[in-house]
Amino acid sequence: MTHPERPSSFPRNIPGQAFLWLAIIIFGASSAVTRKLTQIGAQHFMGGHNPISLCNVLFVGNLCALLVLVLLHGRQLNPIILGRLSRQEWISLVIVAVLSGALAPGLIFQALSQTAVNNVVLVGRLEPPLTLALSVWILKERVNRWEVLGAIAAFFGVTLTILLQPPTASMMAMGNVSIGVGEGLAAVGAVALSVSAIIGRRRLSLVPLGILSMVRTAIGTVIFFCFALILYGRDHFMGVLSPFLWQWMLLYGGVIVVVGQSFWLTGVRASSLSMASLIASFTPIAALLAAYFILGEAPTQAQYIGGSIILLGIFLSQIGIQRKGFTKEMRRNTNTAPEAQAVETQIGFKGI
Repeated sequence: MTHPERPSSFPRNIPGQAFLWLAIIIFGASSAVTRKLTQIGAQHFMGGHNPISLCNVLFVGNLCALLVLVLLHGRQLNPIILGRLSRQEWISLVIVAVLSGALAPGLIFQALSQTAVNNVVLVGRLEPPLTLALSVWILKERVNRWEVLGAIAAFFGVTLTILLQPPTASMMAMGNVSIGVGEGLAAVGAVALSVSAIIGRRRLSLVPLGILSMVRTAIGTVIFFCFALILYGRDHFMGVLSPFLWQWMLLYGGVIVVVGQSFWLTGVRASSLSMASLIASFTPIAALLAAYFILGEAPTQAQYIGGSIILLGIFLSQIGIQRKGFTKEMRRNTNTAPEAQAVETQIGFKGI
């Protein structure tokens, strides 16, 4: 398999790793920026509603993302390529869109309204070990002991982050254990993303990444909008046409969606998959730092304990990836769904 041609606009004297690091900084800041935008909106109520509510941010953010994806991959939307997709692939595309384009983002955004950003970030690290376990069970992928140890450590760290939270009024009882609502929503969102990734690897291996991204975003946006109307009513989107919302969303979309995604794609195409995976593993660190500098959220004792074990798990997993010979896949084509998803699983929530 040959490596795709490097875009002519790619700065020859800037290494691909630099773009990957910039993308991870942007993606890591997405949760804190999302929370900050809702706080700004809460100070400028319109008609008794927050114009920058989490639902509005997700809905408008997805529209911005869809526009960017069409500009980047619009050439793939032609009858010849679309006609090659089987009925099973279309069904899988719809399922992936529901899970990763509507359900998971909606749960994560709701979690951001219920608990600290640091908790959402750390609990979201449930996705990589769960995806690894499902890939072994369903896809019969081979893993080494370092990856297994890393997954166990990450799972244990997430569990401690959830269980060591101080008691709050919003906690829900599950047997003899009390779990915060926000942490529970973030965990379910991570499960949805993991299942979506496995379906993508198993059923959508021949679907171009551009088509997958566009269809997932488009269907996910429509489904989320319909669900929100049913659950919350039409008044929930009253501020969606507010100029105040759109001026902030153009900035949000321009930085998180356009710049972040462009840097990521440019860096991945100019780097090895091993390097992309390694840099992506630093996303939770970037997210925790962003929560501190943007929101002033200092880690709690539970977050320090759980986060330290999660970082240990990430370190062990990276040793396993290097031992596995992932570095031999230098400069291969990353325009197919399984390869891109295998790397992007390390990133987690990217703002949309």
